[in-house]
Amino acid sequence: MITSDQAAAWASWFRALGDPTRIRLLHVLAGAGKPMKVGTLVERVEVGQSTVSHHLRQLAGVGFVRLRREGTTTWCEINRDCFSAFPPAAASIMDARREDRPTAGDPDGT
Repeated sequence: MITSDQAAAWASWFRALGDPTRIRLLHVLAGAGKPMKVGTLVERVEVGQSTVSHHLRQLAGVGFVRLRREGTTTWCEINRDCFSAFPPAAASIMDARREDRPTAGDPDGT
């Protein structure tokens, strides 16, 4: 059974992924394999700096990315821990073995 705390945390993850620009940002960051300057990320996704910064803050808020300031430069990188945490969360949400799911012949079953 998924706890209330797990459900709240996982819902925040999915909410953060609910914007196509954020998906694109994560894709570029994951593919880079190393920290990137926000300016470089702006060039790659062809979206304005303020928009990219806003989305990065949202992604950092749930732990998908890490942001680090060096002087006037902000570096961002994918949080590799998400690669191990996110798939099991999605699997737990849609676990076909759970006992409360409808079975064949039930009104809501197949």
